Amino acid sequence: MNVLVTGSTGFIGSNLCRALLEAGHRVRAFHRPTSTLRMLEGLDVEHAQGDLTNPDTLRPALEGIEVVFHTAAYMGGSQPGKQYAVTVEGTRRVARAALEAGVRRLVHTSSVAALGVPALGHAEPVDERHTWNYRPERYPYGYAKYQAELEIQKAVAQGLDAVIVNPSMVFGAGDIYRQSSSILRSIAQHRLPAAVEGGINVVHIADVIAGHIAALERGRSGERYILGGENLTFQQFIQLVAGIAGVPAPMLVAPGWLLRLLADAVGLFENFLNLPFPTHLLHLAGYYFYYD
Repeated sequence: MNVLVTGSTGFIGSNLCRALLEAGHRVRAFHRPTSTLRMLEGLDVEHAQGDLTNPDTLRPALEGIEVVFHTAAYMGGSQPGKQYAVTVEGTRRVARAALEAGVRRLVHTSSVAALGVPALGHAEPVDERHTWNYRPERYPYGYAKYQAELEIQKAVAQGLDAVIVNPSMVFGAGDIYRQSSSILRSIAQHRLPAAVEGGINVVHIADVIAGHIAALERGRSGERYILGGENLTFQQFIQLVAGIAGVPAPMLVAPGWLLRLLADAVGLFENFLNLPFPTHLLHLAGYYFYYD
């Protein structure tokens, strides 16, 4: 089939382009003129330059397209306006253009962040039925992904065949975008003084791509599907990475209540701390982001 991939130069998008080509599809890679093409090197894709904030660039990119994988989003957290313009309004424009172009199916890459926040201290995994329940200003990325899902559902109600996938925390070789802020690098360089109370779900990039393909082939229109791997406490995750890297893991575990108490104060010095995560996420210390 003729497939358009937005966010094609990103970690998920570029790996998806590779998998689609290997499956025999014809791939059109949608990206900004200023995007680095390093992740697409050696791939026989057709390039379509454009921007999610400019709907005039989406219409020609969708000409002759049967399937759209919408993986593009704004990953930063310091510009709420840009977050909304790219992630939410950009998704609205992609869905509308896909409807107008008569595509057969759209697969939207959301995130488990769009499901909201589990109960504090509750370690039971949540599933796709969980809904947004948190303060937007404390989790701007998650709130934007939640709003983007609403745009997809509106388009489904108007006749678009669309499926949503929700990857958890994705790891794998070749992620060039998480170098200076990589939690893996911080652990491997022994720069993490302590683990944090709580937990996460981690998943390998190969499984995330397989989930996208499964959504295309077998997903039900209007449904969301968690693409998760293993539920780990932060301490287990850090010990695993440290063991692979051959460095000692930190022995201390910082209590969640203390980090939540200090979150706003630490945020004042975010530009000087070089932490492997945005400081507003300290408000979520002690939570177990476990998924079924």
